[in-house]
Amino acid sequence: MKTDIDNLMIEKELDAILVIGPAQHNPPMYYLTGGGHITKAILIKKPGIPAILYHQPMERDEATRTGLPTKNLTDFSYDKLLKAAGGDVLEATVNLYKQILLEAHVSSGRLAIYGQIDAGASYAIFNSINKAFPELTIIGELDDSLLLTAMATKDQFEVDRIREMGMITTEVVGQVADYLTSQKVKNEVLIKTNGEPLTIGDVKKLINLWLAERGAANPEGTIFAIGRDAGVPHSSGTTSDLIRLGKTIIFDIFPCEVGGGYYYDFTRTWSLGYATDEVLAIYEDVSSVYQQIMSELAINTPCKPYQARTCDLFESKGHPTNRIDPKSENGYVHSLGHGLGLHVHEKPWFGNNASDDDRLEPGVVVTIEPGLYYPDRGMGVRLEDTVWARPDGKMEILAEYPHDLLLPMQ
Repeated sequence: MKTDIDNLMIEKELDAILVIGPAQHNPPMYYLTGGGHITKAILIKKPGIPAILYHQPMERDEATRTGLPTKNLTDFSYDKLLKAAGGDVLEATVNLYKQILLEAHVSSGRLAIYGQIDAGASYAIFNSINKAFPELTIIGELDDSLLLTAMATKDQFEVDRIREMGMITTEVVGQVADYLTSQKVKNEVLIKTNGEPLTIGDVKKLINLWLAERGAANPEGTIFAIGRDAGVPHSSGTTSDLIRLGKTIIFDIFPCEVGGGYYYDFTRTWSLGYATDEVLAIYEDVSSVYQQIMSELAINTPCKPYQARTCDLFESKGHPTNRIDPKSENGYVHSLGHGLGLHVHEKPWFGNNASDDDRLEPGVVVTIEPGLYYPDRGMGVRLEDTVWARPDGKMEILAEYPHDLLLPMQ
């Protein structure tokens, strides 16, 4: 949680953290500011001291709404810096950062950097800052970063926002189901009112519309894949594919709050009109593994063993897994789940390479999503729900929705 940041900085021996970029669709900046229409900012946080937000002059009101101490970047006279640098943008930008760091008394020690900026610009700026402050060690972190560790556990306010996104998500899923089952059918293909066949692209446009009507954004897109595409876990679906009866459709939807806030993540597998015996058998295997794993989830336990347990269960049913063959494109080929919050994928991790620090601690929000994939047989099945590890030790699905495979046509 945010309240853990100071202790985590001390634990990681960090003298300061620096976050750059916008407050929208930039999880580190959003996390520390609460979002808002801030397009370009610099934030510095030291242990035991509130973060300071350096903002553009036109965004002073938005910056004030964050509740953080603020500084207007015009105070540092970038125009004068640019003139003094003879028009050299890099030199002027580096000198701006130098002034800010000196004012914040961050010219030595360990500084961790986060946020969004072009990779080339980031390299140029921080390489130059490193040369300007030889006693300053600039730290870049990956999956074990301080902020991802803090983000892993959510407070009640964060959980409520994820739950609200779950309610919106399941409303839209229900609307999609009603729409599909109400269409006419010709030669086992769904037909729109204008007589044209219904396509994956048509459905995706409606999903985006219905999310927007409920105040949600869909920056990562939607997986709505049928037939062979359903057998490739992250195939988003081919827009020109027709919606046919009896084919597995994987519907994986992961919208977020407008402005790059909290996400929800949810998957169902459908077969319209009827399902073949082969599909039913695969679906039953996935459903039984889902139910078994959900029944075994326990607070304060490591995540990695649940991945091994999922492999055990699928292998006992005769399916290949990525534990047997990491390159396999058939059977169970991904991890059981992942954390969810301001990122679609964040700590804790469930995969084969998860660490001992990836645990079902009170406050984490995770996905549970076993699946089986057989692209050459034209099918795939996945079930996914988002689960909160409550402080009282119970595991709660944040947005319930039926697991039905078969959707009868009206």
